[in-house]
Amino acid sequence: MSETSRISSFGGRRAVPPNNSNAEEGDLPTEEIHSLVPRGINMEDFLNVTNVHLFKERWDTNKVDHHTDKYDNNKLIVRRGQPFYMQIDFNRPYDPSRDLFRVEYVIGRYPQENKGTYIPVPVVSELQSGKWGAKVVMRENNSVRLYVQSSPECIVGKFRMYVAVWTPYGILRTRRNPETDTYILFNPWCEDDAVYLDDEKEREEYVLNDIGVIFYGEVNDIKTRSWSYGQFEDSILDICLYVMDRAQMDLSGRGNPIKVSRVGSAMVNAKDDEGVVVGSWDNVYAYGVPPSAWTGSVDILLEYRSSENPVRYGQCWVFAGVFNTFLRCLGIPARVITNYFSAHDNDANLQMDIFLEEDGSVNSTLTKDSVWNYHCWNEAWMTRPDLPVGFGGWQVVDSTPQENSDGMFRCGPASVQAIKHGHVCFQFDAPFVFAEVNSDLIYITAKKDGTHVVEAVDPTHIGKLIVTKQIGGDGMKDITDTYKFQEGQKEERLALETALMYGVRKPFNTEGVIKSRSNVDMDFEVENAVLGQDLKLTITFQNKSHRRYTTTAYLSANIIFYTGVSKAEFKKETFSVMLEPLSFKKEEVLIRAGEYMGQLLEQASLHFFVTARVNETKDVLVKQKSIVLIIPEVIIKVRGAQVVGSDMIVTVEFTNPLKTTLQNVWIHLDGPGITRPMRKMFREILPNSTVQWEEVCRPWVSGPRKLIASMSSDSLRHVYGELDVQIQRQPSM
Repeated sequence: MSETSRISSFGGRRAVPPNNSNAEEGDLPTEEIHSLVPRGINMEDFLNVTNVHLFKERWDTNKVDHHTDKYDNNKLIVRRGQPFYMQIDFNRPYDPSRDLFRVEYVIGRYPQENKGTYIPVPVVSELQSGKWGAKVVMRENNSVRLYVQSSPECIVGKFRMYVAVWTPYGILRTRRNPETDTYILFNPWCEDDAVYLDDEKEREEYVLNDIGVIFYGEVNDIKTRSWSYGQFEDSILDICLYVMDRAQMDLSGRGNPIKVSRVGSAMVNAKDDEGVVVGSWDNVYAYGVPPSAWTGSVDILLEYRSSENPVRYGQCWVFAGVFNTFLRCLGIPARVITNYFSAHDNDANLQMDIFLEEDGSVNSTLTKDSVWNYHCWNEAWMTRPDLPVGFGGWQVVDSTPQENSDGMFRCGPASVQAIKHGHVCFQFDAPFVFAEVNSDLIYITAKKDGTHVVEAVDPTHIGKLIVTKQIGGDGMKDITDTYKFQEGQKEERLALETALMYGVRKPFNTEGVIKSRSNVDMDFEVENAVLGQDLKLTITFQNKSHRRYTTTAYLSANIIFYTGVSKAEFKKETFSVMLEPLSFKKEEVLIRAGEYMGQLLEQASLHFFVTARVNETKDVLVKQKSIVLIIPEVIIKVRGAQVVGSDMIVTVEFTNPLKTTLQNVWIHLDGPGITRPMRKMFREILPNSTVQWEEVCRPWVSGPRKLIASMSSDSLRHVYGELDVQIQRQPSM
């Protein structure tokens, strides 16, 4: 192939091939001579660099001031827009009146100044805000100390560094030295950075905290599990840059948090781009790790980098945990969000359409929308110069592969403020997120003659509660009001009408159906239930009129995935109830353990759907509820000195509470700053038997830490335990 045809094959009028890999390199020449050097002139006689000091140790001022001292990485890591120190040693004293030099930063293979991939940093008398520059702050013997400032808009990644010296005959440049490589990250501490966050406690939580809490379960039975983000662990920063390389993201776009978070939301799932985690919701995990077994992101990211293949398996909280690591590692403030009763709007009409048969059972053929017990996504903090003023701040970014967005499975960033007010016209994917938190639940009877009749509308079921971890603690923070106005307020209906105005059409007329037309109310409660035990469901009917009514009720009990999709109906029952005037009546249904245990899924979720038709008025009453069975815990104990550098013994134990033997049991243990992620297999655990696993750990990070353990087996999963540990510093000698 000729040189001309090779260059043109890169497409169009592009001057150079795409520059989309931080890992690829192209060295700058050590000499750029632009005129003949007279005989007898030795270029070595000019100012020459003998050494460069970057003050890159964990305790040095560069890493401490830039809040990068926690990274387990021996290179210099700084945040953009904020000055840092370096020292250059020359072969003789530097004379500013006759010597001219500059620092140069290069990223990728085809550096260009106009793309931000080649950055010449001039030596200036005073640093200017928002601009690259280097100021001499000290001259001593043959050394010069510089105070270098980067642009708050510069590319985020790993740069190669050179020092270039001018001579009358050309440029002398230092050789490529990996020891001077410099990572530049987003900077929430810099007012000029697009991710600037002005609250120090929020920065400590949403950027520097490497252990989080993820909420799951059911809105009336909220469960928690800690997650090790591990954004400072060895190799994780390089892996986050590798993720963008795998996405073939152009380097010039890597300074924009909007683009970085959008690429990240696509790459954390493996659906269409060989991304990090393979999603699976079918309860079959034969070729990988069950989602509930993971204790953090580090194992997943290390496996992804070493194998260069997607890791199996994840569900929404795994995607959210890994994505949070990616964002925080690069310096973008981020948090994990849980939305209880989260709608998955398949047909983009901003409502959940539940189709019923005439007998009250769900028509699974027509019902395409689903309501997840909960769904986890992320919020990332950034300005949105592409949107009108007021829509910056927290943005929804979701890496769980649900719907296609611009040709890939990804979601966001979508402004939380825009979602609250129904402004779903603003990119990216705001209509989908709006439906997740603020759509109405519509019950529609599919008649045998082909007609559809809207029976009931529940405007309060979806987005019942939206939470995240509180700042500085493990408790829950309710942030529902950041996404939606209070149910029933005029503003809440106005937000829905605004969303519908932006081109989304409701297919069914629900006017006049919002309020119940019946004099009969129906509700039911399910008692707290322990895995493997019977439970009781109580249905209550209330007749508020002076008439006598009869109702025909239908109960459907299902094993469900937490996504709201039914795996199997394990019980159904039809019964009639006569209601005397102004009376209550209760019906009790016993659910035996043997009815549900054989088909139980990993999150032990049961879903109950009750419909009742008032025979005299033909009104339909509908209620649905889910419960999560109480499952056993893993117990963690420690003994020995809890001191940095000292051995301590960690014991993990688990007792099988079931009447059956557990097969192929894996126990995972993790503890950021205490131990690397590890796991151990037990072939089986007999009923009521206890297994123990001991490991000797040597902590390397002081302060409050967590030990996290999970247990998974063929028939029981989502078993979990944790222990708070206070690690002391090494005593000074």
